[in-house]
Amino acid sequence: MLVEEVVRLYRALDERGAAVRVDGGWCVDALLGRQSRPHADLDLAVDRADEPVLLAVLGEHGYRRTGRDGSAANYVLADDRGGRVDVHVYAFDASGALSFGIAYPPESLTGTGVLAGQAVRCIAPEWMLRFKTAYPPAAKDLADVRALCAAFGYAVPDTHRAPGPR
Repeated sequence: MLVEEVVRLYRALDERGAAVRVDGGWCVDALLGRQSRPHADLDLAVDRADEPVLLAVLGEHGYRRTGRDGSAANYVLADDRGGRVDVHVYAFDASGALSFGIAYPPESLTGTGVLAGQAVRCIAPEWMLRFKTAYPPAAKDLADVRALCAAFGYAVPDTHRAPGPR
């Protein structure tokens, strides 16, 4: 997915009042303020209250839900050009406790970054690092974690260090 498409979708959602947060690899790039690698998709975190707007806006841009994969809280939308948006839905009750969906801690949803000159809401850096180190890493995750650590002064976890010479 190209940064121009990410920004186009983000702006369209923002203009319609859907306060989405960029997650995943594009979040890392937003936090870095530059694109660090190619991305196959765009991950978006959305409050359940904003989900109907998200679906309407993405539908207007040619995105439709793919197959039966996923769940009510996590699913993929795709367009005919190969664009993919991985949707992560959450909701909190009046006390701030998770009441639906993906278990984003509220403080994780406070990040800001920049993609191709566009300011975006995203996952906060310390939480993006936690999320990226919560599973066995692929090569792209190793690069993302190392870039976050370098940019924000975090120590690279042992699980994400380059293997040393033998």
